[in-house]
Amino acid sequence: MTDLRAVRAQTVAGDEDERQHAQHPGHRPGLRHLIEILLEDLDAAHAHDPAARTRLEVALAYPGVHALWVHRVSHRLWHAGWRLPARLVSQATRFFTGIEIHPGAVIGRRLFIDHGMGVVVGQTAVIGDDCILFHGSTLGGRSMTRGKRHPTLGDRVMIGAGAKVLGPIVLGDDVQVGANAVVVKDVPAGAVALGVPAQVRFPHAPPSERDRHEDPALLIEYMI
Repeated sequence: MTDLRAVRAQTVAGDEDERQHAQHPGHRPGLRHLIEILLEDLDAAHAHDPAARTRLEVALAYPGVHALWVHRVSHRLWHAGWRLPARLVSQATRFFTGIEIHPGAVIGRRLFIDHGMGVVVGQTAVIGDDCILFHGSTLGGRSMTRGKRHPTLGDRVMIGAGAKVLGPIVLGDDVQVGANAVVVKDVPAGAVALGVPAQVRFPHAPPSERDRHEDPALLIEYMI
């Protein structure tokens, strides 16, 4: 399980002369390991999207996969001190895919970005393993101060279409955020967050028995 608060504490987003940035605990240096992660990203998209017919189709036609793959490379450039090239690469990816991921963001394994258009992930955001981001979702900040200012997501978190998760807050493992919700406070593990501002609800069924791909905003039990 990802140690969210340890990664959060290590994340530094200061002046240009700062060289320390957090690496996801599941990542290691080396080309072989990078290729392994890229193939996992491909398999995750193929597994989550019922419209995906083949891995070749996913590799060639899925902007969420393209944006994530480029981020894996630009993030390593960012860590190596090549900040301007990393930023230029990320901005070029934004132009071609409509997805903006800052190269400083820490992203775990097997992230799936569905459709992708309008997704924004800020510099100090941290995303755990096996998470899902739907189109139009934002992991953003609420201030212009330096330091940790973007959210930290645990493992298996689902962010619904158009949802905004703002500030240096923590969403625990297995959290689901409904479409167009605005989340500005911590959400405990296993909970769902719905509405503007988001209200936290605890489903009757445990996370292992819930459909991770179903938007909780559609379920009346969470609104009562």
